[in-house]
Amino acid sequence: MTIRAVVRGVGHYLPARVVPNSEFEASVDTSDEWIRTRTGIERRHFAAEGETTSDLGAKAAEAALADAGMTAADLDALVLATSTADLTFPSAATMVQDKIGMTSGFAFDVQAVCAGFVFALANANALIQSGQAKRVLVIGAETFSRILDFTDRTTCVLFGDGAGAVVLEAADGNGTSADRGILATDLHSDGRYRDILYVDGGVSTTGTAGHVRMLGNQVFRHAVEKLAETAHAALDKAGMTGADVDWIVPHQANLRIIAATAQRMQVPMDRVVVTVQDHGNTSAASIPLALSVGKDRGQIRKGDLIVTEAIGGGLSWGAVVLRW
Repeated sequence: MTIRAVVRGVGHYLPARVVPNSEFEASVDTSDEWIRTRTGIERRHFAAEGETTSDLGAKAAEAALADAGMTAADLDALVLATSTADLTFPSAATMVQDKIGMTSGFAFDVQAVCAGFVFALANANALIQSGQAKRVLVIGAETFSRILDFTDRTTCVLFGDGAGAVVLEAADGNGTSADRGILATDLHSDGRYRDILYVDGGVSTTGTAGHVRMLGNQVFRHAVEKLAETAHAALDKAGMTGADVDWIVPHQANLRIIAATAQRMQVPMDRVVVTVQDHGNTSAASIPLALSVGKDRGQIRKGDLIVTEAIGGGLSWGAVVLRW
């Protein structure tokens, strides 16, 4: 028998404020048409004043627990992927732990920017397979609006705030690709490319939060190449190919990246869950958000084979293959 980390519940939360593309036209040289054409983004959500990453994460966590028919008392661990934690320390994960009433187990943050949720899933899977935890809540939550330079049209129109979460539980499998749960993971990073996507501030450099900076053309080139490669690598580890995939649930950064990656994987776009038009790039939150929305739409169903893949600053990238 093989221990598998099976998804038992999924949920998401979006702040109330919706920001359409047209809102940026008054402050930077851009237009709704320009943004839609180049990114596929139509709108995004921004957190309210005083609404923090842990607030968003806690609401997504509660939705996922309700979907799983569990409470915080059932959890052994909480892993939160974010680049926009409330404070330098303690971790946003411990703040979510408190807000949902989880008084046992352990909680920690994972920081791999837009690839954060994939890295968090891989860590949670390892905790379950090693026997260190039986039930793990995995969250992606971001308030990227707090680190945007609203005079920089190349970045400020891309990002949004939100959170998504899944509950994983240990279950016995047969060790085949027919098992439900996480079947394979593939993770990478390469610090040589850190200057093409970064934040220009930090505790030990400027003492400030800083703002997002990006060389978009270079990020695009690396994204298409590396996302297809890591997705194929994860599928190879699971003994499968793109033909076996029911749904790609990609990081929602840019519709052109999503489409180009799907083409390289030889998976048609009608088997790709796309939410970027409504949420923008929510960094580590984008995959769990899309998983939750995909389930709500009736796209993702029990038994479906799903590939998630993401790339973010670092550069860091990876993929997870799981059966829902």
